Amino acid sequence: MAKKAVREKAFFITIEGSEGSGKSSIIRFLSSYLKKKGKSFKVYREPGSTKIGEKIRNILLDKKNSKLSSHTELLLYLAARTQLIEEKLIKDFKKYDFIICDRFFDSTLVYQGYGLGLGKIAECGVKIFSLGVVPDLTLVLDMPVEEGLERLKTKDRIESRALKFHKKLRKGYLHLAKKNPKRIKVINAKGTLEHIKPRVKKVLDKTLPKK
Repeated sequence: MAKKAVREKAFFITIEGSEGSGKSSIIRFLSSYLKKKGKSFKVYREPGSTKIGEKIRNILLDKKNSKLSSHTELLLYLAARTQLIEEKLIKDFKKYDFIICDRFFDSTLVYQGYGLGLGKIAECGVKIFSLGVVPDLTLVLDMPVEEGLERLKTKDRIESRALKFHKKLRKGYLHLAKKNPKRIKVINAKGTLEHIKPRVKKVLDKTLPKK
């Protein structure tokens, strides 16, 4: 849980998964699910959702930035997240019933920690610059990485990395889920959206607060 000074109301849900796993579709489904229940909510994405965060996002995803070092990449992701927390989340945690975020610090632990091999450095960065904010529920959409990459029409700098890198990401997410079984729920993301929705709903019905 986040520090009480930061979190006073909202239940914080993050959506994670490898490239092409269908996060955007599940976020739309989750939004519809909450709307039908009469809940107020706000959706964000990482990196991004602030003017500064979107500029950082452009740097990170631009294929022209091939010389961006692993440590610089880590620092930019941390900077975008801190900006989002301080500029938006701290206020909105007090205003809404739910906050949904397309990626959060688990992405950093997996992409930069596992994928780029920064390990403890990534862990320390996340611990410091997440400012005490921890999701209440994280849904990890899991599927074979080859299938996810095939869904992409175009690929950014991260998506264009070698298959070996993306396989590390899947292993990283599954490892985090084993370490944090109460918070992180793995969803089988194979099949059509109509196949996946009931799997997500089952988790939501069991996990989300009743009041």
